[in-house]
Amino acid sequence: MENELLNKIIKLLEDKKAIDLNTMDVKEKTTLADYFVITSGTSTTHIRALADNVEVELKKEQIYPNKIEGYNTEWILMDYGDIVVHIFTENERQNYNLEELYERNA
Repeated sequence: MENELLNKIIKLLEDKKAIDLNTMDVKEKTTLADYFVITSGTSTTHIRALADNVEVELKKEQIYPNKIEGYNTEWILMDYGDIVVHIFTENERQNYNLEELYERNA
């Protein structure tokens, strides 16, 4: 189920033209999740559209997020349990650089 959900999320983000989509296996690095999906959008409007598409399409399959944070900011976090989706504007993604942070702590 986990990999199936992960693949669905990736496809939904790709369908809305997510930029530089990256999936990280973080099982050994954190207890927060098994996978991080990290991607960018071109603007706050684009990142909201990405998040909306994921949320709406998964709800159709009775898959609901535990929490969504940052909807009106430049970093939207969607918690689907073992999968956490991080959707950034490009500038905010560079500021936080989660990929490097989690790779460095490997």
